[in-house]
Amino acid sequence: MYTYEYPRPALTVDCVIFGLDESDLKVLLIERAHEPFAGCWAFPGGFVDMDETTETAAKRELWEETGIKSMFLEQLYTFSGVDRDPRGRVVSVAYYALVQLADYRSEVQASSDAKKAEWFSVNEMPKLAFDHAEVFEVAINRLKSKVRYQPIGFELLPEKFTLSQLQKLYEIILNKELDKRNFRKKILSMDLLVELPEWQKGVSHRAAKLYQFDKVKYKALESKGFSFEL
Repeated sequence: MYTYEYPRPALTVDCVIFGLDESDLKVLLIERAHEPFAGCWAFPGGFVDMDETTETAAKRELWEETGIKSMFLEQLYTFSGVDRDPRGRVVSVAYYALVQLADYRSEVQASSDAKKAEWFSVNEMPKLAFDHAEVFEVAINRLKSKVRYQPIGFELLPEKFTLSQLQKLYEIILNKELDKRNFRKKILSMDLLVELPEWQKGVSHRAAKLYQFDKVKYKALESKGFSFEL
């Protein structure tokens, strides 16, 4: 068996999970049950097993600590600060995930080494363990940037949505008000939305038309060099 001559750092994963409330963007945090930072809030994550890829480990940790197992998941960044973990030399590969918060509002539950799992507004974050404040800043900036040139925002919406809901999504993430006429003209001109013969139900105002995002069409256009820009 080969023996390494030099010390090796441990490898972990951390996951920033975004979910959209009606008027707020939120992230899922877990309250740590064990030291270091017992009782503090952090992103779900843990050590990578010897037979796992980092993506497999991220999905496993999300399931074990929060009960979430189906989502958009993408690698974010590698954090390798020498003193980021008081247990020793630890390098973390961070991922960010997008989920429809309504699907997990009541189902999310802490398990494994997490005492509690809870959604927090991105504008009202508690103090975070380790270097997770830095992880959060990288994640939120990545989301704000990428939502402009890839249609990942649809991962945060229900399957059927109104144009107003879609615009509100972008306004919340980008933290700016968008012109209604220009936004609708731009998004409809891409011809990626399927207009449904359905309207909103159970609303106090005039019911709006519902739409769906055509993922198949987008993938076909993307392979030909189509640029999604908002």
